This record gives sequence, structure tokens and C-alpha cells, in this order.
Amino acid sequence: MVRLHLFSVVVLLLATQGLCWAQDDSTPADGTVPQQPAPAYGADNSAPPSSSENPPISGLDMPNLEPHAAPLSYLQAGAHFSETADSNLENTVGTSEFGSITRLLGSLELQRLWSHYDLGLDYVGGFGYYSASGIGWRQIQELGIEQRVKWKRGEFSVRDAFSYQPEGSFGGSYGGIGFSGAGLGEQSVLFGGTTLGELGQVPRIMNLSLAEAQEYLSPKSAITATAGYGFVHFLQNDPTLGNPFIGSSQITAMGGYDRVLGPHDQGALAYGYERFDFSTGEMFQSHLIELMWGHLVSGRMDFLIAGGPQFTEAGGALDISAAGQAVLRYRWSKTSLNASYAHLLTAGSGLFVGATSNLAHASVERALTRRWTGSLDTGYVHSTRVLLTSCGLVQSLTGQCPGVPGNTYQYAFAGGEVRRYIGRQFAIFGSYQFNYLVFDRSFCGASGGPCSRTSPRQTVTFGLNWSPRPWRID
Repeated sequence: MVRLHLFSVVVLLLATQGLCWAQDDSTPADGTVPQQPAPAYGADNSAPPSSSENPPISGLDMPNLEPHAAPLSYLQAGAHFSETADSNLENTVGTSEFGSITRLLGSLELQRLWSHYDLGLDYVGGFGYYSASGIGWRQIQELGIEQRVKWKRGEFSVRDAFSYQPEGSFGGSYGGIGFSGAGLGEQSVLFGGTTLGELGQVPRIMNLSLAEAQEYLSPKSAITATAGYGFVHFLQNDPTLGNPFIGSSQITAMGGYDRVLGPHDQGALAYGYERFDFSTGEMFQSHLIELMWGHLVSGRMDFLIAGGPQFTEAGGALDISAAGQAVLRYRWSKTSLNASYAHLLTAGSGLFVGATSNLAHASVERALTRRWTGSLDTGYVHSTRVLLTSCGLVQSLTGQCPGVPGNTYQYAFAGGEVRRYIGRQFAIFGSYQFNYLVFDRSFCGASGGPCSRTSPRQTVTFGLNWSPRPWRID
């Protein structure tokens, strides 16, 4: 489930230009009696199937590992301050400049529930000051919305994730808020509107719009249909200044048939279509067929694995390859684990004209004491170029070819955080993270001379979060 974090009411008015999805699975602390569980999969005489208890695995949602939590309508605001020491503030290859980042952010989270309608709204925004010359103050904005309409045997949802960031999103953090990517986590990678790996400090707009319909055909079968449009647009992107990043857009359509295989198991057959378009004028498209299997132990663990052939039409050639994903989530009394792996096509993160990417991500959170919590987070991506850009008009005007040279890149990050709660409204935290980007030897060209192709980066962050008690909306 995705939790939504937002700024102050004043800053919220600035963010009506963008949207991202929001959903909350929090349990009320006032002793409200939880609802009784609804019969699964919309049997003929049952209530509408719950989208959080055990949704179709070919859809967008993962099961709720806090089953039967009572629904709650609320509004919550927050404010966040952090100071970061950065060993490679400009995030460049070969050279580095030590500096600091000061972030002043706010948050506002809204969840409103009706009998057949759910609305979630989420905003995080403010400013970051980068001490390096030529960077200075940068805006940070993320806004999202999710609207669900439910009926007896299904539901329809619309979600939109907007993000304005000064740098990349995979492995990034805003001073302990835990808001990463465009607000959709791993789903933002599959449907576009995000980047994997980061280089330089170039503001970028990322947006992902999704619409999904689910219909239960019987107590044991369901169908899903999802359509998405995502794009990444780089601002202040002048190749003559060394910022030759490639903008992209992605259209995705997916459909699936799900079947209950047992008390804890689901199977599904899914088909997907993807089209990638780039600011250089190139494009390619692919067709994907996947078999999926999901296993759920309510309240403790869920596991999903999927795989199948992928047919890619790129540069006038047809390539047949494999695509797949695996997700594991486990919850103990004080500890939660999330791990995922995916092999899929991506837009190339502004570095390549499309890429075949292997993505792994894992995180662990644990309550150390009543007031102390700790977490570890790590990720890795290996991307191989799909198309060689033809450069064309861009090169004739600027003398440079968009994107970066090289055929592959690897990007990894690892870090941890400790947090102490002070009363019911405040928390202080400290975190450390190491990032590492490296290109293959073809990045240096055919000259064979000395060449730097790595970008290491270390950050140490301390901060303060203020989160008052949510306001109930009845």
C-alpha cells in the first residue's frame, strides 16, 4: 500500500498542476471496531469485493498485510526539515564537489471514504538549497490523487502521479519522509513516469496517469484492464552545457484473467502492450505475455512471481526475449520486509534511447523500542541500451548527440536510517546512503585513452519531522 504525505495548506495551492496516486491502510488508534471481512471475490450474495484484502494479481494493487483494518476518513498535515552533507553534490562522473543540501518541506494527506467511493489525495513539496555554484534553490513537488468507484462485482479507479524534482528518483529520499519516485513505487517503473539511475542536477517533470477496471466473473475468477501514460521531461536541458538528457513518453495497456487456485493461491494470464517515444524522434514497441502466480498468508506474507515472452520491434528488427518479476513481502510483529526483482523494458532514464533493465530492490523496517525505529534500504539496476540514437537535428544544432555514450550502465544504492519519536507529534532522524553509477568501457569511445566512467556519492542526513494527530472526517 502506498501512504500519502503532504505539505502545509498554503503550499498545497501551488500544486494543483499535477497528480499522483494515494492509498492508506492505517489502523485507527481510537479503538474503533474493525469491519467484518467481506466474502472473497464477490460471491452472488456478498458485499463488493475488497480491493485491499486479496485483489486480482494481474491488477495494480498488492494485498493489505493488515487485513480487515477499519476504514478511516482523515486529514493530516506535516512539516519536515533536513540537512544533508553530500560528497558529490553535482552528481558528476570523474570529479566530485563536497557540499550540503537544506530541505524545507511540508505534507498534507487526505483520505475520504464513502460507501461506494474512495478518494485519496497526497502532496509533498517545498524547496531544497544546494550549496554548489549554479544550483542554489530548487523546487521539490509531488502531488497525487486516486479515485475509486466500487460496485457489487468490481471497481474502477483513476490515479495520477506528478513529480517535479531536481534529480533522479530511484534511491532518492526527501529527508526521511520515505517518498520515492513518482509516488507509485515499483508500478511507476513498469508504466513509465520515473527514472532509474541519476546523473547531474537537471530539474525534471515526471507524470504517470493510470486507469484500471476490475470485474469479478464468479467467486473464483476475475478480469482486469489497465491503461497508462507516463512521461519524463528534462528542464534546462541544453546539450551544449553538458546536459544532453533524453525526454520520453510511454503508453501501456494491460489485461489479465485471474483464477483462484486454492485458499491462499491465485493464478493469472496477462497480456501487455508498450510503446516508447523519445525526444530524439526514435520509438519502439513491444508485446508481452505473462503467467502469474500469487500466494498470500493473510496478515503475514504475500509472494508474486510472473514471467513470459516479450516481442520487441525496435530499429526495424524483431527481438524475442523474456520478461518477468517477483515480489516478496513479509511482516513479523515488529519487522517488515519488502523485496522485489524485475526484468523489463524501460525508457532509459534520460541516458539511453530505451533500455532493457534488471531491477532489484529490498527494504527492512523494524521497531527497535517503543520510541526508536530503524530501516535499511538497497537497490540495484543494470540497463542495456535498446536503440542507438540517430542524433539528427539535435546534433546538427548543438554539435552533441543526446543521451550519454556507452552501451550499459549499473546503478546501486544502499543506506539506513534510525528515528526517534519525541512525544506524539515530533521525530528526529539520521540516515546514511551510498550511491554508485558506472558505465561500461564503451562510454570512453574508441580512443582507448584515460576516461572516468564512475560516479560515487555518499550522503549523511539529519532532520526533524512534525506530524500532528490526524483530523477525523466523518
